[in-house]
Amino acid sequence: MKDKFVLAQFGCGYWGPNLLRNFSSLKNATVKYVVDASAERRAFVQTNFPRTQTIDSTATVLADPEVDAIIIATPAASHFTLAKQALEAGKNVFVEKPLATQVSEVDELTKLATAKNLVVMVGHTFIYNSAVRYVKKLIDTGDLGEVRYIYSQRLNLGRIRSDIDALWNFAPHDISIIQYWLGDPTPVSVSRQGMAYMQDGIDDVVFLSLKYPNKIMANIHVSWLDPQKVRKMIVVGSKKMVVYDDIADDKIAIYDKGIDKKAVLGENMDFDAPRPPEFNYRSGDILLPQVKFIEPLRVEAEHFVESIKNKTTPLTGLAHARTVVSILEQANSGNTK
Repeated sequence: MKDKFVLAQFGCGYWGPNLLRNFSSLKNATVKYVVDASAERRAFVQTNFPRTQTIDSTATVLADPEVDAIIIATPAASHFTLAKQALEAGKNVFVEKPLATQVSEVDELTKLATAKNLVVMVGHTFIYNSAVRYVKKLIDTGDLGEVRYIYSQRLNLGRIRSDIDALWNFAPHDISIIQYWLGDPTPVSVSRQGMAYMQDGIDDVVFLSLKYPNKIMANIHVSWLDPQKVRKMIVVGSKKMVVYDDIADDKIAIYDKGIDKKAVLGENMDFDAPRPPEFNYRSGDILLPQVKFIEPLRVEAEHFVESIKNKTTPLTGLAHARTVVSILEQANSGNTK
């Protein structure tokens, strides 16, 4: 079993430097190449990561037998093609979200990865966030009771993109988190409302509604035209409620609040006269637990290399990525099933 793995990275634009920094710092990995068509971006890598070679073509990487895995941090439309080329060349693959733009493409990559016994992992970074994992524990242990609904806001003023809309840019994060929290169920229905204000055909603001089994609802609001930066998710349970605010000092706030139907003596007996239900309103303490922060990208990078080393399925592997892409694809098509 290898002690150190050789990596290469395709793309070093907006998010690429963060990935390169984390993968380059791993003790059991080294980044041999960065491929980028931009001379400016190659110069950035040469200055800040002098041990990494910079080239402008993927062919050298795909043909190099030393390279164990390829990190893909290019525009979303190129993810499928580059991931397929990497798998065909016998390389394990880490792809920034979303993995692809169609479920059929995910299925093709799954078939290829399975045939070649290669690892494919998608950069749904928030699954490696300690606060997100804390909420997952609250749900799984039953501390919140039955989950009733979840809603999220991922808002910003900019950065406006032209290759994908606000839904495909922001919502993969929230969809991934919700799927992780709920145990990756299949939604009963998917619907969206969006509007394009700045560019024809590219929605700047989108409201995505999901319905799950057991009467669980989720609503996701994304926008790059909002006056405030908001990264907040709320889970309402039958016992307690939790707020996860990624940009607040206290990432997690647990509210011991709720509404219970009041028990009525003799309820459901024949001699009872029909009466409207009565309710108890609970308003208890607010708990602000301390959650130790570890950079999620670091945890994510370590998990990818360990998955390659042990030939294990990553937490954000192909099955998880397929559900996220499926929900986005259904939202795009207007399909409600």
